[in-house]
Amino acid sequence: MAGTVHVVGAGLAGLAAAVRLAPAGRPVALYEAAPQAGGRCRSYHDRTLDMVIDNGNHLLLSANTAALAYVRAIGGEGALTVAPESAFAFADLATGERWTLRPGAGRLPAWVFDAARRVPGTRPGDYLAPLRLLFAGPATTVGDRIPPHGALYERLLHPLLLAALNTDPQAASARLAAGLIRETLGKGGAACRPVVATGGLGGALVDPALAHLARRGIRCRFGASLKAVETAGSRATALLFAGERVPLGGQDSVVLAVPPRVAAALLPDLRVPDEFRAILNVHFRTETDPPSVAAILGILGGTSEWLFAFPGRLSVTISAADRLMDCPREELARTVWDEVAALTGGARPMPPWQVVRERRATIAATPEQEARRPSARTPLTNLALAGDWTDTGLPATIEGAVRSGERAAHLALARAL
Repeated sequence: MAGTVHVVGAGLAGLAAAVRLAPAGRPVALYEAAPQAGGRCRSYHDRTLDMVIDNGNHLLLSANTAALAYVRAIGGEGALTVAPESAFAFADLATGERWTLRPGAGRLPAWVFDAARRVPGTRPGDYLAPLRLLFAGPATTVGDRIPPHGALYERLLHPLLLAALNTDPQAASARLAAGLIRETLGKGGAACRPVVATGGLGGALVDPALAHLARRGIRCRFGASLKAVETAGSRATALLFAGERVPLGGQDSVVLAVPPRVAAALLPDLRVPDEFRAILNVHFRTETDPPSVAAILGILGGTSEWLFAFPGRLSVTISAADRLMDCPREELARTVWDEVAALTGGARPMPPWQVVRERRATIAATPEQEARRPSARTPLTNLALAGDWTDTGLPATIEGAVRSGERAAHLALARAL
């Protein structure tokens, strides 16, 4: 009989690995230390707002083929809304200007010659600037290739790269930025249609996965905190959970889909990223949906960066938000609400609110941290790594997490670890 694949961690990387393994004929055991699945990408009921919210606002694009294929495989597509076209609305609080970026659907960027489609104040030649990133070396930052000024940088590249990398673009890896541009704008507007979990992250990415796995006899063991990995020679021989030792047979494999700090503690010789960036989300419960706000709105000239409009809720995301982690919660909520109110219809009393801070939301997307991201393969021939912090070629995103899980599952199935 084929050996069991033990998937440790039920965040998106672990779930993606288990979903990939489920139809392959190998027994699968899934473990999660927390009382719920999803990791940093989940939904929960907030008592203050008395509604279900996501712990963070995560935007997918139509270019995220692995993530969208995963959603289709688990039957979660009903909780996603795919925009009919590539369009990104922006508002500048400092100047009062509003505009919508509308890249053309094809790869040929003819849209840059249409002033109504491109960023105000830019010229067609400005859009050659991202090409400077494409042949960057591993130690090169975005700042080494693109100066931090000019309408294109200030009104498009900076907000988009900051959101995608969760790191100040000037200090971020040029290679990561180039990879993002190749997979999105480089493929044309058809690859840049926004995809939003209007039904919640849990309803799109997590709950359907657990149900999908359960129908195949795979049930997650929650509260299973892995304390150690026993090894002999080049193989993992046992998993030590709190109060339980799980021996590994000669045909068994392990997919270790845990955070980098946990992985480093379990595998002492493993080099992992050790610098992180925060993300701040502020949620407001609204009785009516303001008609004047786009489903997704990029905000310049203020503290707020991206505004997401959901039924009955407005949510603001601020990336690389380490500077705001110790700011009083009500002060943050008031600052953000004043900006949101100005964009959605004038001054109004602040509605019920909630501030959600993720101090270690993602690894820092710097060249130094990029060099610390390990491969899915490890010196242990029956153990592979998964997680958005591994070497996926992408920043710490949903797409990267799913790809990492599928890569680890492939290694487990091939036993080419």
